[in-house]
Amino acid sequence: MVQNPPCGSQRIVPYLLYADASAAIEFLTRAFGFTERVRMPGPDGLVMHCELDMCGEIVMIASAMDSVGTKGPRDLPAFHAFALVYVNDVDAHHARAAAEGAEILTPPEDQFYGDRTYRARDCEGLMWTFAQHVRDVDPADFPRMD
Repeated sequence: MVQNPPCGSQRIVPYLLYADASAAIEFLTRAFGFTERVRMPGPDGLVMHCELDMCGEIVMIASAMDSVGTKGPRDLPAFHAFALVYVNDVDAHHARAAAEGAEILTPPEDQFYGDRTYRARDCEGLMWTFAQHVRDVDPADFPRMD
């Protein structure tokens, strides 16, 4: 019997589009520590599909194409989305990303909800939040946001 979702895939998979998907893949693997699993090249240097892995979780990447009405992050007027990734050591991850040229938006800091996070932009401006869960906090203890 066929497994759904396929073996090795989570049920919800982020699919990110980049104007220069090849450069984005190289940046994401070098600066953020993803591992490239699969790449399907297309015509004229386009990336039709790529799967990047981090600790068994997948993010998919492809080239944005005007012909089908898609744009990469650098071609949009504002943030339209961001990715949140849990890592084992957020401070070490931050140091690697900064050393590899990621634009650091906020340095690692502890959050009221129990995560330690930092934010960075990738080579096309997509915002990524990297987090490490460092303590459990009861939601009843969250500050009021009104």
